[in-house]
Amino acid sequence: MEENTQLGTKYNKWIVILSVAIPIVVAALFGIKIPNVEPLTFLPPIYATVNAITALVLVLAFLSITNGKRKLHERLMKFAIVLSVSFLAMYVAYHMTSDSTKYGGEGVIKYVYYVILILHILMSIIVIPFVLITYVRAITNDFERHKRIARITFPLWLFVAVSGVVVYIMISPYYS
Repeated sequence: MEENTQLGTKYNKWIVILSVAIPIVVAALFGIKIPNVEPLTFLPPIYATVNAITALVLVLAFLSITNGKRKLHERLMKFAIVLSVSFLAMYVAYHMTSDSTKYGGEGVIKYVYYVILILHILMSIIVIPFVLITYVRAITNDFERHKRIARITFPLWLFVAVSGVVVYIMISPYYS
């Protein structure tokens, strides 16, 4: 256990750096528009699909570990991380080449949309260190602590993936 904790602390600096840098870099890139580039308007349904697949992979990973299929769980979780990074790259690319779409709904549904959107954005920032810590605890074989934090990480990450799809479905009629 002591060795696992020492291994984990070697990663702590990177967890902190990435947990702070990713949201800052994404926010900064939102302010940059690449000139003379065709808008990547085809990306939103693709990255929404990636979010849906991520949600499915997370559920499958949860089911696999509850059924004792550790190697399958490990592969699925690595795939979920790859999917999330892919989503982020496409999302940033879209926003660097295209104007943001304004939500056109009215009345109560408009408030529902913005509550879901704000929660999605906040949770997508909050989940970063949880995913990284959970992953590090797994790769350093600190499985007891991995399980404890995974109980928090899983629902947060699943919420982010599902709410991303909901946000896309709600705004998709307003894409030009």
